[in-house]
Amino acid sequence: MSNTYNFGLVGLGVMGRNFILNVTDNDFSAYGLDTDPEKVSALVEEGSGKKVGGTTLKEEFIQKLETPRKIMLLVPAGGPVDSVIEDLWPLLDKGDLIIDGGNSFYTDTDRRINYLAEKGIHFFGSGVSGGAKGARFGPSIMPGGDQEAYELIRPVFEAVSAKVNGEPCVDYMGKGSAGNYVKMVHNGIEYGLMQLISESYDIMMRGLGKSNEELHQIFHQWNQGKLQSFLIEITAEIFTHKDELEEGHLVDFILDKAKQKGTGKWTSQNAMDLGIPVPTIDVAVSMREISAMKSLREKADLLYKDPVMDADRPTVEQIEDALYFSYLITYAQGMTQLAAASEEYDYGLNMERISKIWRGGCIIRSSILEDMRKAYDKDPSLMSLLLDTDFVTRVTNHVDSARKVASYAIKSGITTSGLCASLTYFDAFRTGRLPLNLIQAQRDHFGSHTYERIDREGIFHTEW
Repeated sequence: MSNTYNFGLVGLGVMGRNFILNVTDNDFSAYGLDTDPEKVSALVEEGSGKKVGGTTLKEEFIQKLETPRKIMLLVPAGGPVDSVIEDLWPLLDKGDLIIDGGNSFYTDTDRRINYLAEKGIHFFGSGVSGGAKGARFGPSIMPGGDQEAYELIRPVFEAVSAKVNGEPCVDYMGKGSAGNYVKMVHNGIEYGLMQLISESYDIMMRGLGKSNEELHQIFHQWNQGKLQSFLIEITAEIFTHKDELEEGHLVDFILDKAKQKGTGKWTSQNAMDLGIPVPTIDVAVSMREISAMKSLREKADLLYKDPVMDADRPTVEQIEDALYFSYLITYAQGMTQLAAASEEYDYGLNMERISKIWRGGCIIRSSILEDMRKAYDKDPSLMSLLLDTDFVTRVTNHVDSARKVASYAIKSGITTSGLCASLTYFDAFRTGRLPLNLIQAQRDHFGSHTYERIDREGIFHTEW
């Protein structure tokens, strides 16, 4: 076996080890680096018989790689990425490529691109979605940076990525930090979808009295239809898992405090910076924060009575329709943010291409992504999916169920912040004249902030 390896990877945790084994499954040789000798040994042992090796020594790691070197980092975002870069770059040659495969904040990626460019080294921010299983058997990959440098890694990425109809779920996203930005918004959409699914679960469990066995069957059935998606699929599986410590299903023993690593919050914060509304993602982040207030919630639970359950309960089919409606709205919000960011940051994003690579491998993959791809293929300049004729029909056919379910939940005291935010976004978006004229009048009244008129051009102020 040659001592010159095609691909290098730093960070041999579960994700890194799975990714590097995926590379070797696709006829590339790969070499890993980690400071933990046990992780190096685990890679060598699991990769026995494959074209793979590993070390704890950075000098040996660099010497083992063919040039121009292609090195991927799968280490925690932030300081660890900078630390690895500082360790490696003095050992590299001009023209080598470092790829950050973690969830780095996009401005950090821009900074690193400029820093390494001065040294003649290419740097890519490349989002990888699919979890540990995706890394092992085919993720969705979102690389961004210098397009010529992408050609160095393209054969490897196309080979290891998930495939849909034989097409790899990876493509060049755009300039600069485009790859990390697209992955950030992917994760924001993920937050929204997960919140919406949890609300549907709550309505059926508390409102309709469905058992875990029934919930499994419902979500399994949903995954055969219009809601077919990875998140619905794994939700169905969750309801079948028995607890190993107590009698019953594991889901019932899991503490209701949802944690987060920050990418949803980043999506929400940056959307506000861009002036783009993503309320379903916003409330999904807020609900995780509210869930963390467990002790306060338990105290409040003793002080306030639950409302009487509304007798006019929705059907399972109406809940399915409401969830589908909210899925559409959440995807639309995320894609609108991507379009705005592409213009603001000069990424050159292609919405059809993004929809295409999200169809397989990633956490938010669903049958809806192919419909999105078709919409952007038909109109590449589409600013909102809610203006596409096919999506207009889909939304129109499901919004009444969304209203029915939201009304029931509100009357019954069941939290449906994601569904209600989706409905609010839709109703505001479809309204040609909102009451915000009054807000402008108020702003001018107390702060002389001026206003525009509907009947003539210009900026106006009134002494109220």
